[in-house]
Amino acid sequence: MKTEKIILGIDPGTTIMGFGLIKVVGKQMQFMQLNELMLKKYDDHYVKLKLIFERTIDLIETYHPDEIAIEAPFFGKNVQSMLKLGRAQGVAMAAGLSRDIPVTEYSPKKIKMAITGNGNASKEQVAKMLQSTLKLKSLPKNLDSTDGLAAAVCHFYNSSRVETGKSYSGWASFVSKNPDKVK
Repeated sequence: MKTEKIILGIDPGTTIMGFGLIKVVGKQMQFMQLNELMLKKYDDHYVKLKLIFERTIDLIETYHPDEIAIEAPFFGKNVQSMLKLGRAQGVAMAAGLSRDIPVTEYSPKKIKMAITGNGNASKEQVAKMLQSTLKLKSLPKNLDSTDGLAAAVCHFYNSSRVETGKSYSGWASFVSKNPDKVK
């Protein structure tokens, strides 16, 4: 049984993609990195999706994560925003799956609950709790990167439980668990 693993957490977005990495040694987590991919300056949605895919592949090739945790899009009223967010999530998932890395998605409420104990916590509350838990010296200006880190920490907290979010170990696993999404 492997006693050390790296978890990449991603908060997909078409304006900012936040991500964070933790290393798990035994039953202890260690902070590795958090950052964001700024996409505001790009007008073309397809260029943004390409950049999300490429940055995710770059993170995989640099840090060699064993697992990826990704925040699932929340259900909003704007259908176009939901579609764009779902695409951003999809290309980040595809990057991991293309490298045979298991991907697990978590709802924003589940992530907030795992970090703060409150599923309705604010981004600031989540960030402060992560700062305390992982002993971060400071917090970034944009909290999208802490949202990505929160997904990784949520996955760590849930990895010992039997039931987690939707988990896929590769394309075949994704297809078998989502026959309605395949034509």
